[in-house]
Amino acid sequence: MRRRAAMFLLEIWFPIALVATWWFTSENSKSFFFPPLRTIVHVFRETWLFARVRSDLEPSLIRFGEGFFLAVLSGVGVGLVFGLWSLGRRSLMPTIDFARSIPSTALVSVWVVVLGFGNLMKVTAIVFVAFFPILLNTIDGVRGVDPNQLEMAKAYGVGRRNRIFRIVVPSASPQIFTGLRIGLAMAVLMMAFSEMVAGTNGVGFFIYFTQQTFRIPEMWTGIVLLGLIGYGVNLLFVLAERRMLRWHRGWRATARETGGG
Repeated sequence: MRRRAAMFLLEIWFPIALVATWWFTSENSKSFFFPPLRTIVHVFRETWLFARVRSDLEPSLIRFGEGFFLAVLSGVGVGLVFGLWSLGRRSLMPTIDFARSIPSTALVSVWVVVLGFGNLMKVTAIVFVAFFPILLNTIDGVRGVDPNQLEMAKAYGVGRRNRIFRIVVPSASPQIFTGLRIGLAMAVLMMAFSEMVAGTNGVGFFIYFTQQTFRIPEMWTGIVLLGLIGYGVNLLFVLAERRMLRWHRGWRATARETGGG
């Protein structure tokens, strides 16, 4: 219990120190562009609790959820295929490397022309930017599976489906989760950017609109909210990752103890 409390304090002391520093150093600020944090908190409470939840926060979260979910399905699915199918991987990896080298922000204008200004364009942008880190980490995870395990399972008559879902996927899951975490951060970034460029609602659109109309405290509340969204979804992901990869941490601890002995 004490160790858990100590770790919790270790994680939160720096954010608390940053907020406290911002609060006290900005208390007497007269700058139009950097208002006091007290003012930002007051405007945040009036704006997001709960006036603009339905109009801006909810659409952003829905787009993010849909885009990230589709990126996970496609990235993990295609990654498993390419990780196991060396011929397909060799033939298509140059194309994949070319596509992922194009800055996704540069493609937003193309997607606007092709798909319009609706949710389809924004979800597509999120899928595109999150797809590649998930794909590449899944491929690396599958390729890192011990081939001796697969050969032994095959020798004992384990079917291909069971080999994939009982050996390949569990063995590759730590690497897959690394790709998911990277894709998660990029999905939040693209959610905000696509709304700024071609949005009529959402947190990103709110930040852009308030900046253009010089409503600076409101703009800062949008930026703070975007940070809270990113932190919140990352926290939920970390909790899910710890639960689903509990076996992996136990295995590593056992391996260290064995090696140390």
